Amino acid sequence: MHPSHAVSDEKTILDADAIQRGLTRIAHEIAERNTDIDRVGLIGIQRGGIHLAERLAKLLGGIWGQPAPCGVIDVSMHRDDIAHRGVVTVQPTEVPFDVEGRIIVLVDDVLFKGRTVRAALDAVHHLGRPQCIQLAVLVDRGHRELPIKPDFVGKNVPTALDERIQVSLTETGGDDTVSLAPQQTKE
Repeated sequence: MHPSHAVSDEKTILDADAIQRGLTRIAHEIAERNTDIDRVGLIGIQRGGIHLAERLAKLLGGIWGQPAPCGVIDVSMHRDDIAHRGVVTVQPTEVPFDVEGRIIVLVDDVLFKGRTVRAALDAVHHLGRPQCIQLAVLVDRGHRELPIKPDFVGKNVPTALDERIQVSLTETGGDDTVSLAPQQTKE
C-alpha cells in the first residue's frame, strides 16, 4: 500500500471547539485564582506553549479588561537529557516583563513526564525570582517521572506510554486538533 493511502490510527480527542472551551475554562480559573491582575505574567514554553499562552493572554484580557503580558521561554539548555538529545536547536527566549515578584503562569501544550516543566522552572529562575509559578497545560496525559502537577488543565487524557499526543494549531498551519496515536514503529 502506498504511504499516502495508509489508514491513520490517529484518533481526534479534542476538536477546535473543545480546545477553545478548555482554554476558556483555564483562563477563568487563572482569573479566579489570581485577583492581582497587574502581577500576573504568562510564559509559553517553546514550542508547544507559545500560541496557547498568547490565546490565554487574549482571553484573560477579555475577563480583566486588559491583556495579560505574555512571553516565551526556551528550555533547551536547561533539560536534564541534553546529552542524549543530539544537536540542540536553541529558540529565542523573549519575556518582555520582569519576573521578579510576579505570579508566573507557565503554559505548555502537553504535560507528560514533567521534564520539560522542570527545565522551564530552571529557565524562569534564571530570569529572576517570581512570587510563585503556576502551570497551565492543554492536555495532561499522566506518566509523571517528577513530582509536578498542573494548576490548570484543559483535558486529562490517560494514555499508554507508547502512545503519542499530537497538538495541531491554526497558528502553525494546521487545524485546531489534539489527536492520540500509537507510537510509530521503525521499519
